[in-house]
Amino acid sequence: MQTMLMWCTLLLVLPYIQTAPPEHQEAVYDYDVDNIFEGLLFKQHFEQYSKDVAANEKNGLIISKRRFKRNEEKKGVTDSTDVTEVKDLPTCLACVCLSGSVYCEETEIEEVPPLPKETAYLYARFNKIKKITVKDFSDFPTLRRIDLTGNVIEEIEEKAFEKLVLLEQLSLAENKLTRIPVLPTKLTSFNANNNLIKSKAIKANAFKKLTNLAYLYFANNQLDSVPSHLPESLRVIHLQHNNITSITDDTFCKSNDTRYLRTRLDEVRMEGNPVILGKYPNSFTCLRTLPHGSYFK
Repeated sequence: MQTMLMWCTLLLVLPYIQTAPPEHQEAVYDYDVDNIFEGLLFKQHFEQYSKDVAANEKNGLIISKRRFKRNEEKKGVTDSTDVTEVKDLPTCLACVCLSGSVYCEETEIEEVPPLPKETAYLYARFNKIKKITVKDFSDFPTLRRIDLTGNVIEEIEEKAFEKLVLLEQLSLAENKLTRIPVLPTKLTSFNANNNLIKSKAIKANAFKKLTNLAYLYFANNQLDSVPSHLPESLRVIHLQHNNITSITDDTFCKSNDTRYLRTRLDEVRMEGNPVILGKYPNSFTCLRTLPHGSYFK
């Protein structure tokens, strides 16, 4: 009898019972941040999405996907339906545009897309871009970072980055490059890992004037020697898995100055090369740490 009364009571009060509201959870972003120069800034921009949109309403825009294929036959003709400004909607049909940054990842674009004038950061990784021309970046002097990792770039015109006086970080990793163009003098990081670059395609003074360059990546290429005239500002250089067979006393140090020290260069990676580093003990006397690599056969 008591059991029946309990069930009757429960049925009477059941309609008035409300489920607890779901607990609010912070969004978790799963971006690749293995390399601080390749992913951290990307993550930070998305985490501050709302703040950036509120402060930069004018950056909200939509770019039609048709704009990603330039029509050379209709120069000077503008289709008003191609570009539509929309307040508080910082998204493009193929890219995300917000707060001076443009994100075009895995969109299968075949060339550098049209960019907002104020663009400072371009992330166009893992697409099908084949060539970089002078015109691609000629009107964007505000660019500070360009990431073109994971495309199929085979050619970059010699002066494609010449007018980018503020450019600090440039990644051309995982492409099909056989040479590098003239680099902007303010670069702090240059990544050309996983390409087809040979030593003879790198000019002798390619890095001499880059007095701010701290990070230089040439792993998994076809180099047979270490690039010359490395700047004093260099902190990290990756040359692993190339075809480097020898080094000299002047590769990192100065043979005519026994007191010379490279105080900033902390990491030299040369593993996976034919060179036996143990044969060149005088080549590292100016370094704080020995290079990574093979010292014995």
